[in-house]
Amino acid sequence: MLEEHTQWMRLALDEARAALETDDVPIGALVIAPDGQVLATGRNVREAHADPTGHAEVIAIRNAVTELQARGTDDNWRLEDCTLVVTLEPCAMCAGAIVLARIPRLVFGAWDVKAGACGSVFDIVREPRLNHWVEVYPEVLEKECGQLLKDFFRAKRD
Repeated sequence: MLEEHTQWMRLALDEARAALETDDVPIGALVIAPDGQVLATGRNVREAHADPTGHAEVIAIRNAVTELQARGTDDNWRLEDCTLVVTLEPCAMCAGAIVLARIPRLVFGAWDVKAGACGSVFDIVREPRLNHWVEVYPEVLEKECGQLLKDFFRAKRD
């Protein structure tokens, strides 16, 4: 694990905690530009926006594209040299968005053994029949990421 992955994951955890304000599942994401700076952030907003596609990864990807368009880049939807950092292994929808956005690297915290699509239940981002593959760096601050989710769901059950 690279030190920068840990630093980025701490920022993603801050985004995840902010999702708690709207009673959304605490998942946070960042898109990191090629220079190592945060290009965009996202957090779950399904409850806040009544949007089933309001996952942290999708929001971060949309925000990154908006930022690239604002900068006037020639290729303003491909995130080819970026890294996506997210606190939980992406689901099938988000894994598909990662592939379609041409993101080459994924860093995530906790595994999602029920719905993960980046190595646990499915492995969409490394599916050889697709036109793009992603390097995956799992388990970055896994305990912290997982504990935030466990605490959230425990409070929901109580």
